[in-house]
Amino acid sequence: MRDFLIRQIDLVRNWVEPNLRTFMSGRQPLVWLLAIVIGLGTSAFAILFRLTIAATQLPWLGTFSENVWTMASAAPWWVIVAAPTVGGLAVGLFLQFVLPGMRAGGIADVIEARTRGGRGLGFWQGLGSALVSAVSLGSGASAGREGPVVHLGASVAAALCGAFSLPETTRRTLLACGVAGAVSASFNTPIAGVLFAHEVILGHYAMRAFVPIVLSSVTGTVLSRAWFGDIAAFKVPPYQITSYLEVPAFALLGLVAALVAVLFQFALMGTDRAARHVKLPLWQRPVLGGFIVGVMGVFAPQILGVGYEATNAALYNWLSLPVMLMLIFLKTGATAITLASRFGGGIVAPSLYVGAMTGGAFGLIAAAVVPDMASSQGLYAILGMGAVAAAVLGAPISTAVMVFELTGGYALTLALLLAISISTGLMLAIHGRSYFHWQLEMRGLVINEGPHRHLVRTVKVAAFTTPLGADGVLPDGIATATTLSPGDTLEKALRAFDECGGAPIPVVDPARPDEPVGYVEQVRALAYFNSTLIETSLEEHH
Repeated sequence: MRDFLIRQIDLVRNWVEPNLRTFMSGRQPLVWLLAIVIGLGTSAFAILFRLTIAATQLPWLGTFSENVWTMASAAPWWVIVAAPTVGGLAVGLFLQFVLPGMRAGGIADVIEARTRGGRGLGFWQGLGSALVSAVSLGSGASAGREGPVVHLGASVAAALCGAFSLPETTRRTLLACGVAGAVSASFNTPIAGVLFAHEVILGHYAMRAFVPIVLSSVTGTVLSRAWFGDIAAFKVPPYQITSYLEVPAFALLGLVAALVAVLFQFALMGTDRAARHVKLPLWQRPVLGGFIVGVMGVFAPQILGVGYEATNAALYNWLSLPVMLMLIFLKTGATAITLASRFGGGIVAPSLYVGAMTGGAFGLIAAAVVPDMASSQGLYAILGMGAVAAAVLGAPISTAVMVFELTGGYALTLALLLAISISTGLMLAIHGRSYFHWQLEMRGLVINEGPHRHLVRTVKVAAFTTPLGADGVLPDGIATATTLSPGDTLEKALRAFDECGGAPIPVVDPARPDEPVGYVEQVRALAYFNSTLIETSLEEHH
């Protein structure tokens, strides 16, 4: 009996010890602790961010609440025009003379930092970017608050990572922790925060990343709820599907939402490109954009600020068909002008807003066509909110859960999933990418073609260069007709190898092209490429 117990103990030890060694070698206890700290820190900054928005809107609206539409409707017209114009002046001067990047950061910057191993985000730049966004939204600029909070949360995580010698895989995980904490604290949606961090930032689901991301999301939500209370962003009646004969209508809504999402993105893209050809000093751009948005706000105060009050009105069946159709176009235009003018802000809330108006309008039309069968306009507003946002963000899973948590509408699961899947699929068929991926492609960073395409465009020659010996002489067989620099990409190096028959190529400093600093070999370049691909695969599946 004793021998049997000893054998069983040895069996358990031999099974558990390797797993524990792997767990400790990855410094997982430290990662879990840092995830909790990141969640608390991100949530605290999210609270300060919302308070800054409220403090900025107090002088011209006279309220700390999010009832921007109601208060702006009672304000004189010149106040509505002046608020975003003056706010634009403050934003423009800050961008011109203080913020290094000369623009406010957003979710695309966090995705780019993830591709760089969790590097590229500065804490003070993130704080300055959040201040720009808070002043922008508080002065009436038409954008969302979630993107800036995500960027700030990731900046907090990146700053904390800088204090420890952590591998790139861990840095990326902690970056996602900052995002999860930010989303959950801003929206009061802890599950959606976890899924958003995996789906949009990491681009994969991994068991090792799951635990710290959940810890960050939960702690961020706890602190946010302790401050703001445990309430959903939108309170809606308990809608029910009238008949499952409406399934074709849900599918048709997905089609309509896809078209609206594509037009929304094209409006943002077109306005951004047009603004690049406007010859104005940087500090004047937000002033002009703020003036235009202010004039629009005189006639449609529903478009000002984040727009949660108008979105909630659509969910409650309080808006007429002409008003919702008008607001789809006006909110799209106001958001496009806001972001193209270099105001700070995101697109999550505007895409939810436009989606709610789209769904609400669709619901009224459906009720007019088949009055005995159609569900409530508010139900369709919820479905449209999820369908448009999912297509714009490229995040169908996290958006579906986000809508559930925002509205409490879990009874609408079947209809929401159908509308979201169709809208996302059709958007990809037409546009081929989310808004964030378009932003990255504008910077020359393509990440939706797979890790192999991304790596050959981001890995630099310096990573696999063999330095020269003490004598500074190149070895025999070097292809002297071709040279590379340390900053060239792996893609350029592989093409150079093809042109010179696979011979080693000298690496020179661009400032001193006649003095080689090393050389690269095709075998070593391919070995580095393969090892990096394997590391990426392990990270995504471990």
